[in-house]
Amino acid sequence: METPQQRRKLDAEIAPLDLRFSSDELAAERERITSFIQEQVDRHDADGVVLGLSGGVDSTAVAHLAVEALGREAVHGLVLPREVNSDANMSDAERVANDLEIPYDVIDIDPMVEEFLAIEAGDASDDDGWESRFIGNTSARVRMTVNYLVANKENRLVLGTGNRVELALGYVTKYGDGGVDCNPIGNCYKQQVRQLAADLGADAELVQKTPTGGMVDYETDEEEIGVEYDTIDAILALAIDGDVPTAAVADIAETTPETVEHIREMYRENEHKRTAPPTPSSDS
Repeated sequence: METPQQRRKLDAEIAPLDLRFSSDELAAERERITSFIQEQVDRHDADGVVLGLSGGVDSTAVAHLAVEALGREAVHGLVLPREVNSDANMSDAERVANDLEIPYDVIDIDPMVEEFLAIEAGDASDDDGWESRFIGNTSARVRMTVNYLVANKENRLVLGTGNRVELALGYVTKYGDGGVDCNPIGNCYKQQVRQLAADLGADAELVQKTPTGGMVDYETDEEEIGVEYDTIDAILALAIDGDVPTAAVADIAETTPETVEHIREMYRENEHKRTAPPTPSSDS
């Protein structure tokens, strides 16, 4: 359960729209997600799950939920660093695994990524002409491949760690971190993920940690998206999930109409990441 200190910190940082669960809703959501994880494993006759640990709140919350649903031995953590990942993030990822007492492996993926980039770039040490998103996408797809290599060997499912914001805005790599068997927290806004993580007993520092994708050399997710997570939460809840007009959303979310439209556009442009690949219509 979250401590009074965690609750006060969460209270102080909720803005501009409070999307947290009530106490009863929080307990029900926790039960709903753990039951979902167990059902997915049972349905596929799997022996457990694999998930990537980044040291961020999303993977931390999913790891805690998976252990609660399945037990420690059924959860295999993978820490898959690249050179751009900070030592602090990787240390946090291992701390989560150690705190939960789950088996985990640390695998440096830089050599694998460089081999792929060398196919196109010629010199893996010189990415001249490459934009950072291509390197980031390749990194994410290498991580996905490693996740599935381990999962297939051990007859496990790959758990996604994407939240509602990331999945809605396409802030995932297609067939990369978006390539998973299921997304336990995929319906949860960022505020709700933090609330769940605190309730599950995650370290308060990790609950409040500033998110970063860890695939390319930029500071934070919010820097790349251009909008703070609390504001994105509010815009998604109102404009996308609630279909509230832009001017009203901007007023409630304490932002500009341009920012609301920016998030709407990201949602529209990334529909292909939320749906199965298209096939020709059978209609004549």
